[in-house]
Amino acid sequence: MNRAAAPLFIPSRFVPTREQCDIQLSHDRLTLIEANAGAAKTTTLALRIGEALVRGLPPERILALTFTPEARDVMRSRLADVGISAGISARICVRTIDDFAHEVLAKIEDAVPPKRVSSRHLRDAALEALTNVSARYEHLDDLLDIRTHNIAVSQFLDALLRLKAMMAFDHVDNALGLESAAEDLGVTLTTYLWAREYEELRCGLFDEIQFRGPLDATYDLAKMLRADPAVPELLPDFGLITADELHDLNEASFTILEALSRRTDAYFVGAGDRDQVIHTQSGADAQFLTRRFSYAARYPLTMTYRHGPHLAYAMREFKNKPIESALSLPADIEVLTYSDAQPHECADRIIQAVRAWQSTGKSLDGCAILLRERHQSVEIENVLMRANIGYRTGSMQSYLLREEILFLRGMLAIALDDLDAVRSESIRGAIIEALAVFGEVPLTAKEIEEAKQTITRYPDMLRDFFVGQITRAGNQVVSGRIAAAVQLVRSSVPETPAYETLHAVCDVLDIEVLARRIYVDPHEAAIIAHSIDGFIAMAQRSAMSLREFYNWLGAADAFVSTRRSKNLVLLEYAAHSKGKEFDHVLIPFLEDGEFPSSIYALRDEENLFYVAATRARFRLTLIAPSRQERRSPFIARMRLSETGSYANAVLRREPPRPTVSPARQDLSVPFADKDVAKALGARWDSVRKVWYLLPDQDPGPFAPWLPER
Repeated sequence: MNRAAAPLFIPSRFVPTREQCDIQLSHDRLTLIEANAGAAKTTTLALRIGEALVRGLPPERILALTFTPEARDVMRSRLADVGISAGISARICVRTIDDFAHEVLAKIEDAVPPKRVSSRHLRDAALEALTNVSARYEHLDDLLDIRTHNIAVSQFLDALLRLKAMMAFDHVDNALGLESAAEDLGVTLTTYLWAREYEELRCGLFDEIQFRGPLDATYDLAKMLRADPAVPELLPDFGLITADELHDLNEASFTILEALSRRTDAYFVGAGDRDQVIHTQSGADAQFLTRRFSYAARYPLTMTYRHGPHLAYAMREFKNKPIESALSLPADIEVLTYSDAQPHECADRIIQAVRAWQSTGKSLDGCAILLRERHQSVEIENVLMRANIGYRTGSMQSYLLREEILFLRGMLAIALDDLDAVRSESIRGAIIEALAVFGEVPLTAKEIEEAKQTITRYPDMLRDFFVGQITRAGNQVVSGRIAAAVQLVRSSVPETPAYETLHAVCDVLDIEVLARRIYVDPHEAAIIAHSIDGFIAMAQRSAMSLREFYNWLGAADAFVSTRRSKNLVLLEYAAHSKGKEFDHVLIPFLEDGEFPSSIYALRDEENLFYVAATRARFRLTLIAPSRQERRSPFIARMRLSETGSYANAVLRREPPRPTVSPARQDLSVPFADKDVAKALGARWDSVRKVWYLLPDQDPGPFAPWLPER
């Protein structure tokens, strides 16, 4: 692909920037686009694909890779947006990396193993592997912590996914012993042995894969590429490979991209933003955009199309890198404060901001409240309910459905002998499972499921479950504490405030110690403790008695499950907002130690805040303590007064002229007139399937075919 003075592919409806044209015309074999948030990375990759098509590359020899199905769909949409015809676009290979790996492996392996994408199938395989650990390593029983409840299985599958993404098993020295190997991987001995048994089960006795779960194909192909020098030669031969969202790269996916990019005639163009590397706990690493791609030619995309100059310049200060806005409109940034002594006021400020947004006639569907941690949602959900503002919780659960809160609700249901107050059968079942988990009742997955189904239909049988399972079969220390806590509730005066009883119950249970037993990760256990503290604080502010509070929880279930499907505020983890955008973003609890978290690396926290803030299109609301010394340092680093003044001055200036030639004039030529149009000098675009004029051509003779303005 040779450099030309101007692009041959001209998109429909917009004029590319000079930066985009430089990328479109890059003749470098390896090109890395260093893009800011909202800088049209995917559109620019689509432009590069269009250029390759115009220059004669068959669409079948183009591979466009993404990390998620959502990003894959966006890429297909952008190909249409730039004007590539549907027929040609359908012939381009647009895939997630994992789907691409599945297709490659299907051509290499003798048989195609089934995909196991449902949580039930993965859970069954994990439990079978754990049974094998118990049998094979019986001599290590004192060192192992065998738990079969959903929380343990979920934590294991998360750890396994992380180990595979990092290709961590490649670096294990088994000669040092099992415990040392586990320590090197940063996991418990139980998790390490469990992972080994799981992979042995998945891979079979003769390296014939029995099944693949999410991202297993990526891992398996990466292993083969490293182990066998002949495998890279089996990869499909492409002329152009593009990859979006490179900030999500981990070791396994990088191994595949690197092998693809080394094909002798393949051009590789990848786009990413090292300031959006936020999934380091899952193996993402900025080194893939710096050290590991050090040999690539680098091109910037500094112009954001998501928000106006106010937010663009604030982020320029925060990240100390060039950022400009292509939009001549303000993106309001507001800082609301709450008293340090009354942190629940933070939720009240959210209602204030949401009401102000509504007062301008805007829909709540455009509002997103992005949280650093899940425990922060307790008070926020309650004020939204009190204000009768509908909300949805995105990828996170409502606090009413979290295991630690369901456990406390189960304790109250036992003590008050009233599971009937929980009207939802699914929530009843979840309460039973939470009681089994926190009570450390040694039931199999099948037995827990049977107990859930039975008690859901016959709530009175909760008494039998308490006596027959929790107090007799559960961990004796824990079951003794649970029995004492139940007796405490039963002996309480009916008018006793709910928060006093809940506080006493948690003291009897020694809830923080119990959380650390259930949740191996110390940070996760701390979040559970914060969540329970927030739950009790909310009960205190309600001023309800225990019975009133228990009944109110049942009504809250109804609000959560029956709320309307439109005009809803979104509650979401900040970490799960990447790749999305919202008209109005609210980021609460911007306290030092909370966001940035005191547990994680500051660089990761900076990136997470950058991702969350740059999701906003028209308004960003930051909610922080009133005392400057308690505020997140991120706010000061945005220098809002200075950047706001500069943005206002920029908006008052005359709009800049385009830095590249204006787009051509497309024509609406019927098939019957094509020969006439061609004779007059019209040109045919075989990629976009349209006749057009160059900017210097006289449009007069083509008046019948000019589109109506």
